[in-house]
Amino acid sequence: MELNVYKILENTCVEGPNNRFCIWVQGCKRHCEGCWAVNTWDGDKGQLFSVDELFAQITSTRDIDGVTFLGGEPFEQAEALSLLAEMIKSVNLSIVTFTGYVLEDLLALADSNINRLLEFTDLLIDGPFEQDKFDLKRPWVGSTNKRYIFLTDRYSFDDIKDVKNKIEVRIAKDGYIFVNGMGDFEQIQEKLCLLPVENKL
Repeated sequence: MELNVYKILENTCVEGPNNRFCIWVQGCKRHCEGCWAVNTWDGDKGQLFSVDELFAQITSTRDIDGVTFLGGEPFEQAEALSLLAEMIKSVNLSIVTFTGYVLEDLLALADSNINRLLEFTDLLIDGPFEQDKFDLKRPWVGSTNKRYIFLTDRYSFDDIKDVKNKIEVRIAKDGYIFVNGMGDFEQIQEKLCLLPVENKL
């Protein structure tokens, strides 16, 4: 089983609770207005990784509390992600999943792969980005409609209530700059004089 991936960060502290292995999936049909991650929309782009290969990368990464799935739209690849999620949980790592759908709509689909991915998710952050509700007061979300849904007792609101939004900036040897986290990315791009580029793993 393979997963179409936009980007992998083996260790990040700005995409969920504590240090995390982060997988941006490639492909999203929702196309929210104002989305910063438009490079993740096209399902014909990205790079294919086997579930076993990703699991090996995750388990070889030290000092992480868990794995974050975002994108793109993780639930468009629920079958592969649910298999990976089951393996991740077997080694006692947590799972945070971001989605542009709301939980009620996901459940209404009655899809066994979607339900399995939800079963293994500790914290679901749901809802589409809504540009007219732009807000950075809460961690990891960019609009006020988005919700934190604690699907297990691994985390609670007490674990996140004091977390502040931050960004990380990585500069590769070839000069490629990757910015992740949560912030006003239009201002960040302008102040750093950054130009958008095509998908790069």
